[in-house]
Amino acid sequence: MKPSFHPRLVNDSFSDPGLFIPFLFERRALLFDLGDLSGLSARDLLKVSHIFVTHTHMDHFIGFDTLLRLLLGRDKEIHLFGPSNFIQKVEAKLSAYTWNLIENYENTFSITVAEIQGEKTIIQSFSSRNRFEPAGAPQELPFEGNLLSEQSFSVDAVLLDHKIDCIGLSLKENFSINIIKEGLKELGLPVGPWLKEFKKAIYESRDPSQTFRVVWQDKDRATREKYFPLDELKERIARISPGQRITYIADMIGTPENIEKAVNLALESNHLFIEAPFLDKDRDVAQRKYHLTAREAGLIGARARVKELTPFHFSPRYFGQEKELIDEAMTAFQSGT
Repeated sequence: MKPSFHPRLVNDSFSDPGLFIPFLFERRALLFDLGDLSGLSARDLLKVSHIFVTHTHMDHFIGFDTLLRLLLGRDKEIHLFGPSNFIQKVEAKLSAYTWNLIENYENTFSITVAEIQGEKTIIQSFSSRNRFEPAGAPQELPFEGNLLSEQSFSVDAVLLDHKIDCIGLSLKENFSINIIKEGLKELGLPVGPWLKEFKKAIYESRDPSQTFRVVWQDKDRATREKYFPLDELKERIARISPGQRITYIADMIGTPENIEKAVNLALESNHLFIEAPFLDKDRDVAQRKYHLTAREAGLIGARARVKELTPFHFSPRYFGQEKELIDEAMTAFQSGT
């Protein structure tokens, strides 16, 4: 069965960290971290609706300008999430440019920024219609570990210590709807945007006896449509399975408290992407720089009982030694020691 999310690192393990998570059968994606975006196409970036920035060190945030330039002049809304002082950082980026002609643009580009401050979330909005000035007083909401909840998935977060607040992230799919292509073929139905509405109907637990309309364009651009009882269509083309969990941890010191937080966040994840900048023989350097060693990264994965581990964010001091970092992380992951 195909999972609904297909995460991939934006860059190689020595370059800026970032995780691109596209949605299957949808023109939508999430992005964890906002470093160098040259590894993503404009087509990829235009799919992004929500961006979660772990912290604003340059290698995690420099891609903001790339994104801003691409989306300016488009009718688009982006949601950004970050740690303490994040709103001020975004506002500073926006105020660095001159916007005296922007009100002539036909489309509106808006940005909603959510900042985690301990046990609360502060939300501020910016719009090209207002030259990206803050839209009134910020909103304040409690933060209890969840950043985003939708019908099919949620994104949870925890604050980790990197000498500054750094956000660990976990995407959890409520349940997975896998489309059976053989079933589509038997019913004479194509893969297409209508599947998004079909999945939505299932997630919303709509009346199974209601009629569901499938509409698409054939090769000649003629509109075609068919009607099915929702429960019959679900029986023929959908397979329901437990949802996957994807966890992303970038930049944290390996203290007992931090490790405990990371383990709880990643618990039973299908895939853990975790920083592993230093070899364990250099753990004194890792501690000084508030980072993990590859061994610590592997142990977190083992304790969290994750199914798959991908170490990344390697220190440039190990160019040519990538295999050593991977081997150390995977040995600790597989042995638990």
